[in-house]
Amino acid sequence: MLCACSGEQFKFDEPPQSPESLATRDFSASGLSSRTTGDWESKLEDFQVDEAESTLKEALSLNYEEARALLGRLEYQRGNFDAALQVFQGIDIKGLAPKMINAIVERIQYRKPRSKGEIVPPSAMSMHSVSLLVEAILLKAKSLEELSQYREAAKECGIILDILESALPNGIPEGIGEDCKLEEMFHKALELLPALWTNAGLLDEAIASYRRVLIRPWNLNPQKLAGVQKELASILLYSAVEATLPPQLQLWGLASPQSNIEEAILLLLVLMSKVASGEIKWDGEIMDHLTYALSIVGQFELLAEHVEQALPGIYNRAERWYLLALCYTAAGQNEAALNLLKKVSGCSESKNKPHIPSFLLGAKLCSQDPMHAHEGISFARKVLDLADNHNQHFIGQVHKFLGVCHGNAARISLSDSERVNLHRESLNSLNNAALNRKEDPEVMYSLGLENMLQRNLGVAFENAIVCTEMMAGNSVKGWKLLALVVSAEQRFKDAQTVVEFALDEAGRIDQFELLRLKAILQIAQEQPKQAIETYRILLSLIQAQRDNQAKNPEQSHIFKSEVLAERNLELAAWQDLAHIYTKIGSWSDAKICVDKAKFMEFHSPRSWHVTGMLFEAQSLHKEALVSFSIALSVEPDYVPSIVATAEVLMKLGTQSFSIARSFLMHALRLDPTNHEAWLNLGLISKMEGSLKQAAEFFQAAHELQLSAPIQSFL
Repeated sequence: MLCACSGEQFKFDEPPQSPESLATRDFSASGLSSRTTGDWESKLEDFQVDEAESTLKEALSLNYEEARALLGRLEYQRGNFDAALQVFQGIDIKGLAPKMINAIVERIQYRKPRSKGEIVPPSAMSMHSVSLLVEAILLKAKSLEELSQYREAAKECGIILDILESALPNGIPEGIGEDCKLEEMFHKALELLPALWTNAGLLDEAIASYRRVLIRPWNLNPQKLAGVQKELASILLYSAVEATLPPQLQLWGLASPQSNIEEAILLLLVLMSKVASGEIKWDGEIMDHLTYALSIVGQFELLAEHVEQALPGIYNRAERWYLLALCYTAAGQNEAALNLLKKVSGCSESKNKPHIPSFLLGAKLCSQDPMHAHEGISFARKVLDLADNHNQHFIGQVHKFLGVCHGNAARISLSDSERVNLHRESLNSLNNAALNRKEDPEVMYSLGLENMLQRNLGVAFENAIVCTEMMAGNSVKGWKLLALVVSAEQRFKDAQTVVEFALDEAGRIDQFELLRLKAILQIAQEQPKQAIETYRILLSLIQAQRDNQAKNPEQSHIFKSEVLAERNLELAAWQDLAHIYTKIGSWSDAKICVDKAKFMEFHSPRSWHVTGMLFEAQSLHKEALVSFSIALSVEPDYVPSIVATAEVLMKLGTQSFSIARSFLMHALRLDPTNHEAWLNLGLISKMEGSLKQAAEFFQAAHELQLSAPIQSFL
């Protein structure tokens, strides 16, 4: 049988007749001679005995290496890995490799159609012998693995790949392994080699081995090939080793990936396409790896597409909607995410088990947008109603979101009584959250911010101090809150000191926000020159950061959220500068700044409001009214433009007082704490002779101004 593949018989090669002859010693130790067969040891399994006996009977002639290969296999099967290794080490694979390569090449050529007169050269080695020797190399590698010699094992296993790659540079043709075990042994080596390098701690070698497996068609079945691709993607993502793709390995056709993450994503996308086509089974790990990889590069919309492509039954509807909502939230598409989460709480899911994570996410998203405050209250209450002993860890978070939503709802409420109730509910919920999550600085931040907005400045100051201590320098959020609370107490110098202290600990984006806050505090202290200089520094830093990002376009996905934040800060800076120049009477500079702001965002209501203020400062009342009207057409409830429109109408004469009053009352319905609206109502009442009412309005305006936070920064 050893020579059955080639149809030839070989005489037994006499081993060296020295006392150190391993072949002689191994045969005698096993009760075998080179000519006859004796009884096998009773410890062998029956199938092992039959296989060895049959081999020796049918192949009466064995060469030295084949005998060692058989003996080594027996020792390995017994678990004698040291003995097996000693036997295998006597095989001169280096010298036999060219013969093995030639035998494989001739085998392939023999299978091709030939002309009638062409003579087939006799092979120097049968394919069965090649298979036996390949198996010997593989078992030697496995013996070394069992002995924890992973590096040496990997080197031995790599010899198999070297031989097959030399013999079959274009991969294994179909049918080569029909009558021998060569293909089976080779496939085992393909799977073993990367694992050995990984166990040896040489991850770059492991990655190179995975790539060797994928570079050519080795007839791996689809599931095993997918397993190799998944393992390579995994090690590329998590190994922290940047293994650059060699130029000669054009794995992906037209363009090669430029980083580990790109290569991993390509592999995972290939696997997901195979899953979608039914070529391989669904594997949750593939989706987990893809989620991580696409999250790193900010491709959340692409991730959402693959969640949608998952076959029915993998996720139920609530889970699918929740995962999609997470993707859209990460992509900044909160409205799309909320629409999906509303489906989870809709009538179609009323008979199914409630999906608490979806309700919790809905409450969180709604807490970030005052327009969805009432929906957020509904989401949060559903979680509280469903909470049991297994969900107690949600309670503190739910109360926080509920408190923030109540506060936001109060600020958009048109009813005074409803507003009072919502303010009370907001503080109650946030205090409950603080009791449940005593070590959570975010809860304390939300509580301090709500107290500040409700003008409870003493309590807000205490909350801000606690929040700052909890964050312990890990975030400047607490410092910003403290600065806002102190500024609401009209202690602008102290607030600026807090900001300057926070600047030393701030990251890039936080630093930009703090610089703007510092400039606003300088304006409040009537220091326009210092404020202009601070804005100049802010704009120059933003420009420098933009230039740096332009030099690294391949990292654009990392800077995506930062770019948006920087753009918003730059827009606000130009609007603030236009306001400063307007106040100091520098019309040309103010116009340049407002034009830059409009160029960045033409439909910004604040840009048009600042334009109106510039016209108003130049006594161009009609032009100012047009600008305020445009601002209100963009955002009908933009309170600064409503108040400014009323101020212009008041200057046009007493016949416009009633219209101006209606504008001011509307502004107070939207923002009852707007001291400018109360002040202008007092002026109208004074001009109309209602001195008592005017005094009440002036008193309200004064009290609100003394406790007003910096509205433009909130």
